[in-house]
Amino acid sequence: MPEIQRRRAVTVNIGGIRVGSDSPVVVQSMTNTDTADVESSVQQIAALARAGSEMVRVTVNNDEAAKAVPAIVEELAKKGWSTPIIGDFHYNGHLLLKKYPETAKALAKYRINPGNVSIGRKDDDNFRTMVEVAVEHQKPVRIGVNWGSLDQALLTKMMDENSKSANPLPARDVMMEAMVVSALDNAAAAERYGLRRDQIILSAKVSGVRDLIDVYTELAKRCDYALHLGLTEAGMGMKGIVASAAGLAPLLLSGIGDTIRVSLTPTPGGDRSEEVRCGQQILQSLGIRSFMPQVTSCPGCGRTTSTYFQELAERIQGYLVASMPEWKKQYPGVEELKLAVMGCIVNGPGESKHANIGISLPGTFEEPKAPVYVDGKLFTTLKGDQIVEEFQVILDEYVEKRYGRVLVEV
Repeated sequence: MPEIQRRRAVTVNIGGIRVGSDSPVVVQSMTNTDTADVESSVQQIAALARAGSEMVRVTVNNDEAAKAVPAIVEELAKKGWSTPIIGDFHYNGHLLLKKYPETAKALAKYRINPGNVSIGRKDDDNFRTMVEVAVEHQKPVRIGVNWGSLDQALLTKMMDENSKSANPLPARDVMMEAMVVSALDNAAAAERYGLRRDQIILSAKVSGVRDLIDVYTELAKRCDYALHLGLTEAGMGMKGIVASAAGLAPLLLSGIGDTIRVSLTPTPGGDRSEEVRCGQQILQSLGIRSFMPQVTSCPGCGRTTSTYFQELAERIQGYLVASMPEWKKQYPGVEELKLAVMGCIVNGPGESKHANIGISLPGTFEEPKAPVYVDGKLFTTLKGDQIVEEFQVILDEYVEKRYGRVLVEV
């Protein structure tokens, strides 16, 4: 697979994780608990980290939430989690960061939305205060412009200037330009107030796929700041997943993006970790990073009247998800493993041979046997009612043999 030429960006250190330039694209997420509820927040952050979130953002919107942050970080450390915690500030961040210095110290990064502080009004004192706290504690800042809360004074000014132009642009294009200008203007202001370039990350989040691609493509041309990508308010379920993948993929393939988040709306009581797995899968599908073994399985057709291959694929996928937390510790490189679970003879043997381990189950009118291929060669043929269990044993033995650490006696 051709290597993607990453956009050159200033490297930022966020709680010990480096982002930018040649550093891996980082997957992050955000809690939806009440931050003031320390126990619930710790549980969800640990679940997100266990799923692979490399940074987790929490809402810091009031005194109770701000007071809870140091306790959250402390409890996570007790449980063995060093995941960087990012504080999400709107409207009153300047007050909270000054009032609670232990919170300012405990957070690994601050996220500031300039449209929701004093930017664009009579002064930028609130924005400046937050930046100066970041400078005092040597914390990086993400300046996150969002089209739902864009600096209205800037947007109005640019719309007025555009209307007077001999060749006015569509309103949508002016909006995109205002996003870029706002991000760059605020980054310049942050530098004036003491932040270094290697302490600044920019984002310009919109909820339209084409808008996302256009605004980040333009922003990437005009600066070398590290960039955080994400389709804001992506939506629920399939819509959110498809829209996020469609928006992020072209940018990532162009080398744009240093951290990502997939902003999925979870179902009531749903698993927040789904957004982490979705972000990982986007990166892995593009060949940018690997997080867990991949299962190739066919969609089924008239040749596959039995649902057995679907059940096998589902059970193997679930087994991989359950096994990976321990496998990652014991078997370096196991995330590159490729499996195939196929439903008939048409593509079954071929796909199975291309995987590390593949099984081709019998389709309609085929002989009731399932050949298993290992590294392109026929390994065995399974029959009977224990195919799943026997295939799982083959998988475990392969993982142990190929990825197990070789201990050398001294």
